[in-house]
Amino acid sequence: VQLQASGGGSVQAGDSLRLSCAASGRTFGRNSMGWFRQAPGKEREFVAAIGWSGGITSYTDSVRGRFTISRDNAENTVYLQMNSLKPEDTAVYYCAFSLNSRATQRRNEYRYWGQGTQVTVSS
Repeated sequence: VQLQASGGGSVQAGDSLRLSCAASGRTFGRNSMGWFRQAPGKEREFVAAIGWSGGITSYTDSVRGRFTISRDNAENTVYLQMNSLKPEDTAVYYCAFSLNSRATQRRNEYRYWGQGTQVTVSS
């Protein structure tokens, strides 16, 4: 499985960005997907996850209500809509592909990772 993330950029606090992650090399079937992020000097942390059908989602507390994860199984793509961005959202964002069907926050349940896309939010 290859994952290609895109959509990052430099924005002002309060702005929005939409990240995309296109999967190839494997049928985008009953697999959950997730987004993680890593800020300089910090460990990679969970941001959001979505189950295979799109009906179940999970968010870390700091982004709940501002970020929305969604997926288009026909296009093998998962999205992360990020609204009301804050400087503390600055990080490299990674999409990840799990062999499990349920949404999960656990890093070790994700088998494949994208290359990351930089999001920078200035105040």
